[in-house]
Amino acid sequence: MSEQQYDINSKGILTFMRKWKNILLTTCGFALITSLVFSFFIEDKYESSVILFPSTTSSISRALLNDKNYKEKDFLEFGEEEEAEQMIQILKSDAIRQHIITKFDLMNHYKINQDGDYKLTKLNKEFDANIDFYRTKFMSVKIEVLDKDPKYAADIANEIALKYDQIKNQILKKVANQAFEIVEAEYNTLVSEIALMEDTLNQIRARGIQDYETQVEVLSYQYGAALVNNNTNAANKLNSKLDTLSKYGGKYLSLVQQLEYEREKLSDLRGVYAEARVDANSTLDQKFVVNEAYPAEKASYPIRWLIVVVSVAATFLFTMILLILVDPK
Repeated sequence: MSEQQYDINSKGILTFMRKWKNILLTTCGFALITSLVFSFFIEDKYESSVILFPSTTSSISRALLNDKNYKEKDFLEFGEEEEAEQMIQILKSDAIRQHIITKFDLMNHYKINQDGDYKLTKLNKEFDANIDFYRTKFMSVKIEVLDKDPKYAADIANEIALKYDQIKNQILKKVANQAFEIVEAEYNTLVSEIALMEDTLNQIRARGIQDYETQVEVLSYQYGAALVNNNTNAANKLNSKLDTLSKYGGKYLSLVQQLEYEREKLSDLRGVYAEARVDANSTLDQKFVVNEAYPAEKASYPIRWLIVVVSVAATFLFTMILLILVDPK
């Protein structure tokens, strides 16, 4: 082994660096100046963010009408992992993206040539690079916006948070309206059927049938007594009433039983109808805003000292590797 063979230890590395210190200092100095100058050519961007918690329930009726099956879901509680993931999916939806692009004229704001090729691809790439959504360790959702204009960044973040409620309520409202139409049609049909049965029952009652079982018992007793007493006139009248009871009694009993069943059914359906109507005609905030966005006073990007440190460190390591490879030992 020659005298200039270096051991792979701290002493050997220091010896190697002393030997090539001029080259190392030159390349690192060049990297320092270049990265510093380059970092000042990068446009400053300001960060604004909104922190949201999703709500636990999407059903207004179940949240406010105190459905016994949903007592454990307090509409004032913050949502957990599942609700946070659902919130992120809606925040990433095309509806919110297109709304923000249109309202803030991002095509011009990002200086994308509207007559150029792949303009939408470039626009979406800029959108994704500057606007991000992610779940925090506290199960909240953070909307993070970077922009060269601090007010623009804050306005976009707040608008996304505001639009989230509208989009989610639109989704829920569409389903709620369909459900309400189905329940309303069933409710109205049942009300009509009950009204028709009540009209028929009233017609039967107009013939003197009020309480079938009691009347049959009383009239039968009176009829027997009239026959025993040879009261033919009374017996004929009583027999006529018994014939009427016999003719309409079965239908009377059937209607009474069916009406009782249908009214119980209507009572249950009335609760469903009330819930469906509330869901279709009302809205509820689907989020809790912890922090609203405000214009940042200081640029968040680029982090110039980090660019310089990384550039110098990378140059140093790369130079060291090249020198080790070309070192004649």
